[in-house]
Amino acid sequence: MPNSSSHDVLSDQDSEKLQKVLAREGVASRRTLETWIREGRIKVNDHIAQLGERITASDAIWVDGKRMTMLGVAQPEVLIYHKPCGEICARSDPQGRDLVFAHLPEPKSGRWISVGRLDINTSGLLLLTNQGELAHRLMHPSHEIEREYLVRVHGQASPLQLKQLQEGVYIDGERVAFKSVIETAGRQSNHWYRVILTEGRYREVRRIWEALGLRVNRLMRVRYGNIELPKSLQAGEAVWLKPHELQSLMDLVKL
Repeated sequence: MPNSSSHDVLSDQDSEKLQKVLAREGVASRRTLETWIREGRIKVNDHIAQLGERITASDAIWVDGKRMTMLGVAQPEVLIYHKPCGEICARSDPQGRDLVFAHLPEPKSGRWISVGRLDINTSGLLLLTNQGELAHRLMHPSHEIEREYLVRVHGQASPLQLKQLQEGVYIDGERVAFKSVIETAGRQSNHWYRVILTEGRYREVRRIWEALGLRVNRLMRVRYGNIELPKSLQAGEAVWLKPHELQSLMDLVKL
């Protein structure tokens, strides 16, 4: 199983910041928890929590009036989900669209946190974890985690366009680029490419191609960091990471 550090379990002597512990438990991201603390939604023992407050295992924690039962950190779990097109990465939707979270098995503890998102028309590898700190590190730009996609484009990129895709194009005034672009197949009006980038901004893969006048008509994520989408995993199916895969993923972000 993944290694545990001295900070994995709270004791009555050692203390850690409240938002860090709650994020690790999968309650919410650190940024969200900091907002909740400012809004007075979190209570420690008999007082409203303060930003930066430290807690020990003997402290009683309430979030929105609900007591948190966490004398230690939930055992980290990571799920691979093969997201089909047509599902959205949300817990609810006013339009009544199909939800990723409606198709997942329950974690043994905590709740699933999506490691980034895939838009409704993108399929493939979606990682989910019950540990907020792991999700945060996997998404943070400073770790430069690779995301790999298979892209089907209407038309064919010229040598100059392939060069531009790797040197960078400007979107909303910012320069963005693929780490690599490899053409894998082509037939008639459509061509397939394998691309890698180290960011996860909204619709970034599609927007980079569109900046050069090329339209993406199919997009599938096949790798996130060192985790690949299993070829045997069908759309709509999920599988837990094996212990050695989980440890490798945590090592990747120095957790």
